[in-house]
Amino acid sequence: MTEVIMPKMGDGMEEGTLLEWLKKDGEKVKTGEVIGTIQTDKATLELESPGTGILTGILLSAGETVPVGKAIAAILKAGETLPAGWGGSDYKSASSAVAAPEAAPAALEAAPSVQSAPEVVAEPATDIRLKVSPLARKIAAEKGIDLSTIQGSGPGGRIVEKDVQSAEPIAKAAPVATPSPVVIAPTPVVATESDTVVPLSRLRQITAKRTTESKQQVPHFYVTVEVDVEKILALRSMFEEEESGKVSINDFVVKASVHALKDMPEINAIFQGTSLLVQGSVNIGIAVAIADGLTVPVIKNAQALSLRQLSVKAKELAKKAKDNKLSMDELTGSTFSISNMGMLDVDNFLAIVNQPNSAILAIASVRKKVVATDDDQVEIRSRMNITCSFDHRVVDGAIGAKFINVIKSYLENPTRLIS
Repeated sequence: MTEVIMPKMGDGMEEGTLLEWLKKDGEKVKTGEVIGTIQTDKATLELESPGTGILTGILLSAGETVPVGKAIAAILKAGETLPAGWGGSDYKSASSAVAAPEAAPAALEAAPSVQSAPEVVAEPATDIRLKVSPLARKIAAEKGIDLSTIQGSGPGGRIVEKDVQSAEPIAKAAPVATPSPVVIAPTPVVATESDTVVPLSRLRQITAKRTTESKQQVPHFYVTVEVDVEKILALRSMFEEEESGKVSINDFVVKASVHALKDMPEINAIFQGTSLLVQGSVNIGIAVAIADGLTVPVIKNAQALSLRQLSVKAKELAKKAKDNKLSMDELTGSTFSISNMGMLDVDNFLAIVNQPNSAILAIASVRKKVVATDDDQVEIRSRMNITCSFDHRVVDGAIGAKFINVIKSYLENPTRLIS
């Protein structure tokens, strides 16, 4: 017998949530075949079969969460049977949950499905009847693909990820709603003038948990400086004129941060109770907003990459994040993080430290401002605020102020970043 366990997909992963089984109890499976989808604290991933045989003894229902390493099903070879007491009292089997749904009305009320609360889900009735995996539905919504036009290749005609990836977006097609009640059209709420309970997605629950822990456990302090970006804007124009590939202000910020972390390695550290771990590599986490919330893909060994290489890598990771294609290696190991709201028209904001990092840099929008020069003249210059949030257990105020001014110095002299 081979146990199917909740896999550990990264050092920080403690538990995982089953989104759905793609194979049913009693079906034949092969080693490496995708038998379900799971969600970790970082991403939605495919669950592969660890062996060949008959899938049986399913212990976990869709939406349930268990610690990593826990058995959630079994794969039997010919002649094998499940051991007595399989699953024990730690689990409520998926089959019993399906057979007796009336036994748990409170659970159903706490997590309403499309069937139990159709009045709050803005989704066409025809789409509800489609057999679609959660991952495929999410990708279809992001790409504007009409699921009703796709022929599913999964079990029982189910539409799976590869079907959506190979499909073309339909021009002017109506947006495809995701199955989660998190994405709810506001009109029904306004029309009925009643409160609506919106269950949190797994990613939103984890984000809430982690940010709360960070604010409670990490003594934050913040330092803001204003940066003149006129020279960066001029360099960006030169890159475009030479057809050498566009670079963004964010790319310059990433490169400046890498240089500053190499100049001041004490910022590139982790608090370990009675010691600090100063890390040799600079791994930059880039906050990316996705449909379910926020994720932070990581540029590994950023100190070895040029400005243009950093730009290419950042764009690649952002696209993979939006397509839900990030690997666990690309989601772990950051030593410093950057959050950019420059495109959202904000003057300033304070980011929450992304543990175990000791600092995170927040980038605001570029503004045209009237500025007094050193010779008491007045000019209109492009400026932006950057704010660094620090873990005071690792960084003292004076050191934090010095660090963000090192970043500012690099940004205001950007030719130092393209060598």
